[in-house]
Amino acid sequence: MIDLGFMRANLPLVEEKLRARGMDPAVALGNFAETDQQRRDAITRVETLKAQRNKLTEEIAALRRAGSDATAQTEQTRTLKAEAESLEATATAADERLREMMQTLPNLPQDDVPLGKSEHDNRIEKTWGEQPAFDFPAKPHWELGEALGILDFNRAAKISGSRFVVHFGQGARLERALANFMLDLHTREHGYTEVLPPYMVNSKSLFGTGQLPKFAEDLFHCEDKDRPYEPGQYQDSDHWLIPTAEVPVTNLFRDETLDEAQLPISFCAYTPCFRSEAGSYGKDVRGMIRQHQFQKVELVKFAKPENSNAEHERLTRHAETVLERLGLPYRRMLLCTGDMGFSSAKTYDLEVWLPGQNLYREISSCSNFEAFQARRANIKYRPTGAKKGEFLHTLNGSGLAVGRTYLAILENYQQADGTIRVPEALVPYMNGDTVIGKQQGRS
Repeated sequence: MIDLGFMRANLPLVEEKLRARGMDPAVALGNFAETDQQRRDAITRVETLKAQRNKLTEEIAALRRAGSDATAQTEQTRTLKAEAESLEATATAADERLREMMQTLPNLPQDDVPLGKSEHDNRIEKTWGEQPAFDFPAKPHWELGEALGILDFNRAAKISGSRFVVHFGQGARLERALANFMLDLHTREHGYTEVLPPYMVNSKSLFGTGQLPKFAEDLFHCEDKDRPYEPGQYQDSDHWLIPTAEVPVTNLFRDETLDEAQLPISFCAYTPCFRSEAGSYGKDVRGMIRQHQFQKVELVKFAKPENSNAEHERLTRHAETVLERLGLPYRRMLLCTGDMGFSSAKTYDLEVWLPGQNLYREISSCSNFEAFQARRANIKYRPTGAKKGEFLHTLNGSGLAVGRTYLAILENYQQADGTIRVPEALVPYMNGDTVIGKQQGRS
């Protein structure tokens, strides 16, 4: 969440940043200033009434010691108490309205994020690698995979429904090879600690990283008949399938205060990811682009505020290194204000070239959330010598989405006979195979 104190002191700036995100501040903020002032006035008045009551209490005690009548003063304390209780209720109600509003506000973009309304306004920061030139018509991955017998969308639909796939033979090994290659690279060369988190989380965790309450329809909820999910009710006894390892890994430190010496902390995790793809009807219905279940290697960092931008650049380079080692052409995009995720202050998207579809596709999204998630999840660090903790900064990015890396290899390394060359970096992970060919016994 945005810091309430910052909003009070910089309301015009907050309104400007929200407009940059394509939001109407009058709608997003409602009567924020009025509600906040009402809350502060009520709290101030309560403190005044308490002081008056304390003074009256001393007067009553003195009168009673002197044997004098204190009826009037006693009645006045009752009146002040009733007024104070009413004002406390007013302040509590205003607090609740402010809390609900703050939960719905997105993070504020950093100053160097380009203004824009959609993906068409994103800025190309760099381009790497040469797009392969084939002397035959390039095919999309779904045609290549089905012809080789390594991908089966029809049987997946039979057992699970649309937006699923079954991998066979060398295809299944390729998925596993990619995950192992990425994990080894990040842990051995980039300094990440591997984590294997749960694949189910509670609603408190999803609130912490920003998926709840706004994006509940994008998630798979494991319905508990005794405890159905209600918006705004963040329980620790209900369960959701994770949309990304970002959620459980970031929440490892929820409600904790770390020592400054521990930072930065860098974790990587390989998990399945589950997404309902709500609102994507008719989009990317072919192939592996938009699946209900896919695997991903996620990179998560916890950093001191003054170092988070540098850590963001470092994390993005780690994701880029995977593509470069695999020889996959890509470009880095700086997302504009209108295309950024809800929790992000700045995001780079890495887009890989897919010759079978003649376009670039997102394969990694690397974001600096600053203190937005940390404030929601109450994750702090204690600066050396300080008595109180401060909110740290969280970052994450795909390093990479395994399924999209898989299909990028199929399309970029396809050969005229329909077979797939194995990138040199993956050969040791593919049991020495240098080519993916037609799978025996598959039809």
